[in-house]
Amino acid sequence: MQSVIPIILSGGSGSRLWPLSRKHYPKQLLKLIDGEPSLLQSTALRLKQLQPSIVVCNEEHRFMVAEQLAAIDSRSDAIILEPIGRNTAPAITVAALQARIRDDNAIIAVFPADHVIGDQTAFESALEAAVEAAQKDNLVTFGVMPTSPETGYGYIKAGTSHGSMRPVASFVEKPNHELAEKYFRSGDYFWNSGMFVFKASVYLQALNQFDPEIIKHCEQALKKANIDLDFIRLDRKAFEACPDDSVDYALMEKADNVVVVPLDAGWNDVGGWNSLWNAADKDEHNNVFNGEVIALDTQNTFTKGSGNKLVALVGLDNIVVVDTKDALLVAKKDKVQLLKSVVEQLKIQNRSEHLVHKEVFRPWGSYESLEQGVRYQVKHITVKPGASLSLQLHHHRAEHWIVVTGSALIQIGESQQLLTENQSVYIPIGEKHRLTNPGKLPLQLIEVQSGGYLGEDDIVRFEDLYERS
Repeated sequence: MQSVIPIILSGGSGSRLWPLSRKHYPKQLLKLIDGEPSLLQSTALRLKQLQPSIVVCNEEHRFMVAEQLAAIDSRSDAIILEPIGRNTAPAITVAALQARIRDDNAIIAVFPADHVIGDQTAFESALEAAVEAAQKDNLVTFGVMPTSPETGYGYIKAGTSHGSMRPVASFVEKPNHELAEKYFRSGDYFWNSGMFVFKASVYLQALNQFDPEIIKHCEQALKKANIDLDFIRLDRKAFEACPDDSVDYALMEKADNVVVVPLDAGWNDVGGWNSLWNAADKDEHNNVFNGEVIALDTQNTFTKGSGNKLVALVGLDNIVVVDTKDALLVAKKDKVQLLKSVVEQLKIQNRSEHLVHKEVFRPWGSYESLEQGVRYQVKHITVKPGASLSLQLHHHRAEHWIVVTGSALIQIGESQQLLTENQSVYIPIGEKHRLTNPGKLPLQLIEVQSGGYLGEDDIVRFEDLYERS
């Protein structure tokens, strides 16, 4: 197979980072890792023979993505950070531009990180056929062989077969059940997988013909990008100006060199809650429960608990319940696609749930906001073995640190002290300080902040291992 650069799109969906039941992953992939892979890890493992990859993700997920890839020894020579979501066309465009820096004749294979593939051998065969078609300057999409009259997917209508590929006659929006039945019986319609293979040059040339604004703004976003550790941080102003379009709408529905390669490999798109229910193991009442759940007279329901709270269900049918640290979702399974409208409402109401998460990942570990009130905030901080926070100070808040597990080397001013479990220390306002985990186990502590301003931007860094300004 010609050299191919895999592009992994890990957008804003947190589900892409979660583990699923082991039965959804090929055995040859599972034995490579200890424990269950997340959807992102499963995608990377599926493409291991093509590495190094290019990953496009939201900047808020950058450290989580990097850690998950490192955990499975997945090589990536570029993790591109989107400052704001701009759909698949801009995401693929910045990846294609980056791929051409590595290889001007690059073929790129684009895969969202929220798909499950049950048959790795069949997937690799379809990928080889797609690469062969892309070598002939085709824009290739994978059409999944439908196994039911599904109304939750878009469809691809294919023309007459040409070996392992078929020309695309049209892209079809999600149908009603009657149309889905017709598509399923005809044999000419495939589920639209949202996976693609093409030469980066062919893709960029075609997109420049149909939507040059995307090319212009993506080039500027990449040209003005900052290199931050192993990440490429796109310029926010340039990327924000980019049209918010899917690659289907911006290009694939308009170009005349689009072909579809049939894929029959146990594919499932688990990017949404309803899809997760479809893919997961179910109990005798057709329920899928994750976390602490008690259910009475409840069936056909998907529930994910936050892990720190019991969820009780009574008399429910066909419902999705998702309790996270940030918010609670309760919806009918056939209405969960309206979640995008909820996010728009959050923006209109100037709320922060879609921007600021209670659990935040950093290169040294993570912190979770437990409680916040007037002039105080409580956080749970985890520091990885050998990791260190920056030497810093705060102008508006003091901090108390209480060690829960592990050991903490703490610098305050010019002095250092070692704290172990159940010991604590006070850091006054305006005092330089640094937290380091010198041990072999994760350090966990509780931080109590108090002061007139508790924002994360009240940090003045003097020394930082991770070169943050």
